[in-house]
Amino acid sequence: MKYIQLVPLLFIICSCADENPQTQTTEVVTTSESKEVVKPEFQAFIDSAKVAGAILIYDPQQKVYYSNDFNWAKQGQLPASTFKIPNSIIGLETGVVKNDSTLFKWDGKKRYLSVWERDMIFRDAFHLSCVPCYQEIARNIGTQRMKEYVKKFDYGNVVVDSATIDQFWLEGNSKISPFQQIAFLQRFYTSKLSISERTYQIMKRLMVMDKNDAYQLSGKTGWSIVDGHNNGWFVGYMEQGDQVYYFATNVEPLADMNMDDFPGARKVVTMKGLEVVLGNGE
Repeated sequence: MKYIQLVPLLFIICSCADENPQTQTTEVVTTSESKEVVKPEFQAFIDSAKVAGAILIYDPQQKVYYSNDFNWAKQGQLPASTFKIPNSIIGLETGVVKNDSTLFKWDGKKRYLSVWERDMIFRDAFHLSCVPCYQEIARNIGTQRMKEYVKKFDYGNVVVDSATIDQFWLEGNSKISPFQQIAFLQRFYTSKLSISERTYQIMKRLMVMDKNDAYQLSGKTGWSIVDGHNNGWFVGYMEQGDQVYYFATNVEPLADMNMDDFPGARKVVTMKGLEVVLGNGE
């Protein structure tokens, strides 16, 4: 496979030290349809970023999963703001959100991030990860419809009731694993969610994070903090020509990490992992 340069996006995210990881892999055949390949390079990227966790990348063309830690990749975590993907879909399908230009009015109250303290359209609410906007969407969807859709989507193990309708993805017992994130993203990308074509088109436009001559990157980050415990996500897919690669990275900061680096670290390690998978021709 032709090598793909991911330097432009990596430069935007942050500057990282050069790596010279070992390139050997260990393969474990898991089913008749797919296999798991351990990538030591991924662990080197994780260690370098001063985080613990797993990068999981799926190549559906070759039916191969790549990761540094498959045990971590099978463990459930709070979805945090990665739930904005299904929340957006459900909002559009139920008519709670009309389109990507639907306006969300700021009530003038102090918010956790100052960037959220303004009126914004749906597209900006997604990219700025506006929690109050999506809490409003969830309340308007309502408990019953939310339960029905997440069950229909087979989206992890979501625990929601009337008391938690606007926070179940940020705290509580809702869980989804990196493997489940990729399974959901694949069902979305291949139009297997039984939603309207209009919703698919709006969402695929909404999720684009970076586009250039080499690839198009779509996805969403997430970050939960429960009792001082930080957990971060970066999930999505990369399109290169007529091929697509899915990813779900879940990491937690080590004690000596500068937390100012944590938001960017989720993306950096993922992009380095994609560069390995797309560049090695496996």
